[in-house]
Amino acid sequence: MPHNEDTRVKIPALVHFTRLGYQYISLKKGEHIIDEDTNIFVDVLCSAINRINNTELTVADTTKIVNELKIQLAGDDLGKAFYNILLKGHNGLKLIDFDTANGVENTYQIVTEFTCKNGSDEFRPDITVLINGLTLGFIEVKKPNNKDGIQAEYHRMRIRVKNKKFRRFINMMQLMVFSNNSEYDDTEVIPLEGAFYATTSYEKLFFSHFREEDESIFERIKTIDTEKEIEILKDNNYVSIKTTAEYKTNLSPTSPTNRILTSLFSKNRLMMILKYAIAYVERTNDNGVTSLEKHIMRYPQLFATKAIEKKLNSGVKNGIIWHTQGSGKTALAYYNVRYLKDYYQKQSIIAKFYFVVDRLDLATQAADEFRSRGLLVEEISSKEDFVKNMGTVTAGHNTGKDAITVVNIQKFSADSVAQKSDYNVNVQRVYFMDEAHRSYNPIGSFLSNLINSDRNAVMIALTGTPLIGTIYDKEGKPIGGKTYDSKAIFGNYIHKYYYNQSIADGYTLKLIREGISTTYRQKLQSALDEIETIKGSLPRKDLYAHPKYVKALVEYIVSDFEKSRLAMGDETIGGMIVCDSSEQAQEVYKEMQKTIFSSALILCDEDDQEIRKDKRNSFKKGGIDFLIVFNMLLTGFDAPRLKKLYLGRVIRNHSLLQALTRVNRPYKKHHHGYVVDFADIRAEFDKTNKAYFDELQNELGDAFKQYDSIFKTPEEIESDLKLIAEKLFSFDTQNAEIFSQQVSQIDDKAELLELRHALELYKELFNIAKLFGYNELADKFDLNKISSLYTEVVNRINIINTKKALENADDMTAILNLAMEEIDFNFKKVSEHELVIADSYRDILVRTQKEMQRSLDPKDPEYVTLLEELQRLLKKKNIEELTADEMKTQMQELERIRKAAEKRNQADARLAHKYEDDSKFMRTHKRIAEAPPPIASDLVLHDVLINLKHQIDDSLISNEHVIDNEAYFMQSLFPFIKQELTSKKIRPTVNQIKFVGQCIANEYITERNYAS
Repeated sequence: MPHNEDTRVKIPALVHFTRLGYQYISLKKGEHIIDEDTNIFVDVLCSAINRINNTELTVADTTKIVNELKIQLAGDDLGKAFYNILLKGHNGLKLIDFDTANGVENTYQIVTEFTCKNGSDEFRPDITVLINGLTLGFIEVKKPNNKDGIQAEYHRMRIRVKNKKFRRFINMMQLMVFSNNSEYDDTEVIPLEGAFYATTSYEKLFFSHFREEDESIFERIKTIDTEKEIEILKDNNYVSIKTTAEYKTNLSPTSPTNRILTSLFSKNRLMMILKYAIAYVERTNDNGVTSLEKHIMRYPQLFATKAIEKKLNSGVKNGIIWHTQGSGKTALAYYNVRYLKDYYQKQSIIAKFYFVVDRLDLATQAADEFRSRGLLVEEISSKEDFVKNMGTVTAGHNTGKDAITVVNIQKFSADSVAQKSDYNVNVQRVYFMDEAHRSYNPIGSFLSNLINSDRNAVMIALTGTPLIGTIYDKEGKPIGGKTYDSKAIFGNYIHKYYYNQSIADGYTLKLIREGISTTYRQKLQSALDEIETIKGSLPRKDLYAHPKYVKALVEYIVSDFEKSRLAMGDETIGGMIVCDSSEQAQEVYKEMQKTIFSSALILCDEDDQEIRKDKRNSFKKGGIDFLIVFNMLLTGFDAPRLKKLYLGRVIRNHSLLQALTRVNRPYKKHHHGYVVDFADIRAEFDKTNKAYFDELQNELGDAFKQYDSIFKTPEEIESDLKLIAEKLFSFDTQNAEIFSQQVSQIDDKAELLELRHALELYKELFNIAKLFGYNELADKFDLNKISSLYTEVVNRINIINTKKALENADDMTAILNLAMEEIDFNFKKVSEHELVIADSYRDILVRTQKEMQRSLDPKDPEYVTLLEELQRLLKKKNIEELTADEMKTQMQELERIRKAAEKRNQADARLAHKYEDDSKFMRTHKRIAEAPPPIASDLVLHDVLINLKHQIDDSLISNEHVIDNEAYFMQSLFPFIKQELTSKKIRPTVNQIKFVGQCIANEYITERNYAS
């Protein structure tokens, strides 16, 4: 159904944009001067620059500016140079009005199917968003329940952004939306359904959810302007769908696609996003090579920023941001440095920003993160330095760059008090206090020094854990049962974003707690008993640091980690061992040196700060298998590949949640993070989790019930294991060959998908099957075979898809999907020569696929013949089993088919253009011309049909329901047809009139029905 995507999602979205105040542009009219290298509307940009800057540039002047922009857009900088021009202007001329409310001086436009072309390479976003003639955003849509869900667009875009021929187009884009007009499925780790947004990347795109928190934004949506709606329908040749119930449903402002368009492209919101929600982040690899990433605000960060502004507007200068671990609190502080600087600048106030931490390693980490985003960072090394800092107006040197001071709370002293400026300027200090639940206790001098440093300061406390708890001393011992309430210190919540919301949005994973097996627990206990027998009574830390105990501990960790990598089919995951003492950590490190895994020891009193940083970075990038720590890296350390946390000690209170969430970052296709618990943290976790839930209940009331544990519950695991056992019961999983034979007998794709899911799930739960009493299930698998069995099922699913496609030659999309970009070539003989041929084969296969998919007339006899040839070619042999010589032969055939299809498509496109790009009438023209005897020449036939097109479209607009009765609609066409033919001095027969009417009616009715 080739029209579903357009009529169900794209056309309603175009109409919705007009409700948001955007002007629809028809490319058919040729009214604008377009630079083909960038797709910039030169005349629109010229008018906008003159209006915003009160200048009188000519189009020729603006063309010079565009040519200069081209140079910036051609770089490999993800558009950073262009983005800076967007913010600051070009040679003193503003390109965007960021200053007025809603950017009223800007021109907001949309266009559909706007081709981004460079040579023979091209792609056409479904909807392109232009601000002042600059293509700053686009929307790609799919119909609901499309094949591969929203991942279909993800894979297409991943290929596009890597293509250097598209560099200028990609570098100009700031905001992209991908939607299949479905609600989010919050159980998915890999998003398939929903409406997502992203910014550009040359590598991996991250699709972010958007959940609107300001419902008033929907109340400001205008009603549909009927004239604009009709213009869009006529321009896209879809007037036939106007009366359908499905189209009217999809016009709803509350459809998933239209909701995210409102949230992101409402004028005021879009101006905020363009100016403040983009960040360029520099990353350096082990070889010293720096790469650039482009980030966009997550929606919780956006609404937290707006909430801070609202608090400040109401006169409140302090409060708490409760965003769960992994939600990007350092990034939030960065975005607010930019946002609040301008907020205060509008009031003629200079804002000075501080990021306050309670540990030196966190200060270094925060400073690095801010620098990577382009901030000027001043690190405070002593109390004396901080006293000087408090007497200055701006951080660092007067470079004009946005700046922040990173300071450890211990550097605050009674002398570090804000001084009145000698320059008679107003200064507003803004403190972001990291991990505000932890060291900001009302006991001692640190907190009082912080508060007294500037009584007028804005204090924004950042936390991801419960805020009410016991006060502990430096050694972690409770002080007299005293408790504190951080809200009493820092004020009420400004904004909240909870753990389960983060899981649903794909920012964090659920955790699984793995208690160690009884056998090893007994082995460890036996080692402890033996040590005590030999050594007598020893302090606990000496017992656990004894080489005999550590040897048994490391033996288990190595065995478990090896199995985990095998079960998950991923050699890149990393582990962290959290030790009971510094002495134990050192012994564990010694023992780990004897194993096959690499490791690094990170202790506060070992190595210098730079060496520890190198170890952390090496682990993050996969250079080290294990980190061994004691009281280090349990907070603020983010390494997505860290998936196994081995706990050798009980960690208390807030620090426990902080430590657990070291392993919750999304990584590849993993569904969980794993905590292997030697210390039995259950009691401490229950207590900590209760505090978290009590706080939730205080904030949410009854609504808190939807937020469950950060761990996958035993009941959930039990249910999953039961499902796996049932699905695998009838299969021989010991013998991979018999398993392959059994799977090959299954033709039911749904059954195969269930089997794939069971195997995928079992890979995640393999280590804990026995712990839950599923001994039979655990024994049923040879660990080494899990991945191969999973691959057998995936291969069978692919074969089923291929068979179904090849069996139906009429289904163009199915056959062409055989040539999808995702095809993997698995050679039995691998050589550099074969890999080069494989790349070339893949390229011509994809190019042929794209050319065949461009067909506007799938029933054309020549096209059908080409399709049959392609079918026979792909049926000869499984693509992945072709030899190099066979590939060369097929490449020649594929190129011949591609060229023939290209020639046919060019002819069809030329004819469609004669009918204002309405392919319905191109096909009608061909069917009439093919039927003997010919009614008229091509010239006369075109005159007849183009007039009929205009009459029929106008008739449908004025009488929307005429097409509801298909027989009546066809009858109504006959007078028009007879009149037009007669006016050209043609005397048609009754059968000829009926034939023409049937051809036209079928096209309109098919179009309308496909839209339903």
